[in-house]
Amino acid sequence: MSYDILYTFVSATALLAIFPGPDNIYVLTQSLVNGKKYGLATVSGLITGCLVHTTLLAFGVSALIKANDNLFLVIKFFGTAYLFYLAFKVYKSDANLVVSRKSAPKKSLFSLFKQGFIMNVLNPKVALFFLAFFPGFLFSEELSAVIQFYILGLLFMLVSFLVFSLIAVLAGLISNYISKGPTVGIFLKWLQILVFLGLGIYILLSDK
Repeated sequence: MSYDILYTFVSATALLAIFPGPDNIYVLTQSLVNGKKYGLATVSGLITGCLVHTTLLAFGVSALIKANDNLFLVIKFFGTAYLFYLAFKVYKSDANLVVSRKSAPKKSLFSLFKQGFIMNVLNPKVALFFLAFFPGFLFSEELSAVIQFYILGLLFMLVSFLVFSLIAVLAGLISNYISKGPTVGIFLKWLQILVFLGLGIYILLSDK
């Protein structure tokens, strides 16, 4: 067993999690809008979705997705449609609800967890990223590839959870101050819409 490979994997994962990307922006937005507790629920959903992709990788389904253009397109369209649906729901909501937190109904923690989970699972780019990234870090000749993929998947989830949680907490603390502005509700509403639309377009236009 090569611990050097595992250390390298953890370091690479931390850099990938810190580097600005769609997931970071999504976590940041949800934390700004709803607060750190709800941002952490979003993070938990996103990270739990990685367990599905790890399982797909371990049992060869990701390779099937990569080899089948039609299957890739179907998953991609489902993911895009879901993100556009979320953007529409935010558009139909009242922007004032974002600011008046004490009197306004919020999404439940489970609702945000589920939203993050579905977004992650319906993003075929994550499955293909795992397929491209993980095999290069197999670290043992004694353990089966399935067990090694699960170990790598759990390490990836742990490191990403810590980084994303830090983003959620910091953004949540900032949101306590900026939410007092009279026009912040409208700004945050359209920021969410742009993030959802941007993520949807990113998935729609992405190639394998």
